[in-house]
Amino acid sequence: MPRFHRKDNGLRVQYTAEEETARDAEEAQAVIDQQAFNDAETAKVANKTSGKAKLKAGEALNDAEVSALFGD
Repeated sequence: MPRFHRKDNGLRVQYTAEEETARDAEEAQAVIDQQAFNDAETAKVANKTSGKAKLKAGEALNDAEVSALFGD
């Protein structure tokens, strides 16, 4: 199915093969970037939870846990 984009004059034109390839690459990279962001947020929450538990138990924290709890 062909994809279209709008030109400055408002007309819809079909992507060229090169534009289609570039757009597919951009979309794939956006998915990768979003997953990396989600993974980082998940890790931060996990480190915060772990750090709190260790503080309550009187155990030493690792750097990631300290950063998650108190920032850099």
